[in-house]
Amino acid sequence: METQKKLTRTTGSEAMVFGICGGLAKYFGVDKTLIRVAWAVITFLGVGSPILIYLLMAFIIPKEA
Repeated sequence: METQKKLTRTTGSEAMVFGICGGLAKYFGVDKTLIRVAWAVITFLGVGSPILIYLLMAFIIPKEA
């Protein structure tokens, strides 16, 4: 039986601020640096509300066990 993937925030040395990018990287199976760079580019381009979305995700997504 296949285990179900669960989106969580990373903790420890993998987390820079709240662990959102590290958690997204683990969930999608990509490098966390790629997620961080993409998030920074989106933030600097002013596409949508990435800072607000990041803060909401910090409160909604649970920390990994």
